Amino acid sequence: MIGVDLAKNVFQLHAASMTGQPKFRKKLSRQSFGKFMAEQAPAVVVMEACGSAHYWAREMIRLGHEVKLIAPHYVKPFVKRQKNDAADAEAIVIAAQRPEMRFVAPKSTEQQSRANLFRARERLVHQRTELVNALRACLYEYGHVVPQGMRQIKRIEEIVETPNSDLPDLTREECRDLLEQIEEKTVRIDGRTKKIRVLAGEADTARRLQTMPGVGPLTALAVEAFAPPMASFRCGRDFAAWLGLVPRQFSSGGKERLGRISKAGQADIRRLLIIGAMSRLNWIGRRSIPEGSWLAGMAARKPRLLVAIALANKMARTIWAMLTKNEDYRVPAQAAAVA
Repeated sequence: MIGVDLAKNVFQLHAASMTGQPKFRKKLSRQSFGKFMAEQAPAVVVMEACGSAHYWAREMIRLGHEVKLIAPHYVKPFVKRQKNDAADAEAIVIAAQRPEMRFVAPKSTEQQSRANLFRARERLVHQRTELVNALRACLYEYGHVVPQGMRQIKRIEEIVETPNSDLPDLTREECRDLLEQIEEKTVRIDGRTKKIRVLAGEADTARRLQTMPGVGPLTALAVEAFAPPMASFRCGRDFAAWLGLVPRQFSSGGKERLGRISKAGQADIRRLLIIGAMSRLNWIGRRSIPEGSWLAGMAARKPRLLVAIALANKMARTIWAMLTKNEDYRVPAQAAAVA
């Protein structure tokens, strides 16, 4: 087993037998690392799931090695006293030899490409929101209070372009410049949204996920890009727990104490599932909820956000079942009738 502490230019290696006996320690440059690993006999190569880890995982697999990636916060408890690259590499090996350790599945180039597209759209949305807030703040200094949201852009344009408004000419020019930047961001966001819809329609997994109410192209692409293979989870609840959609536990002495959701997993998928669940609970989505169903009972007696999180948890478990069984979504009544 070879533990590798990744870096930009200098890689630290720590090799040990499967029983934990140290074999060698080496510090290699980026150019020497690939050549050195190509000369090694097939081994278990362990790395932290950090920047460039998935690239090096694919390279090591190509060279015939078995690769395991560990989340960095699982390695930290095994670092001995001083923090340095050699101690990190040794801690990676020690952590990987624990029988109960959980590993991260290496991502393919296609998964990372989809993840980059998703991140690019999210980044543009954040930048546009920043510009809109800056524009609202500018108008607020002259007594114009505008609510939040992109739907208020037309109202802002009317305030800026009104000839007899109290805005100085210099401020009016700056507001027009901000409006142009917002329009530019909107065009780029729409372009990436169209590309995401095309990709979600081409992939069989994303198409299957979109048969579930509350799951659209963005959520389907996020699951495909960020989620590990569903076979790595024992059941749907494990997938929901990985997303952080289960209560945080403070249990001790046989007394069960549950708090808010843990938010311990993949934030993008969790956020989109909750948004999709909220769309089913608005005044339009409520029409499609069957009377007497679990969701109808929850919506009648619980706060809306709490019901949305519970529904998102149920959606996550359903996604696991759909992908492990390679089936499209079936409404609960139909599923019960078939069973």
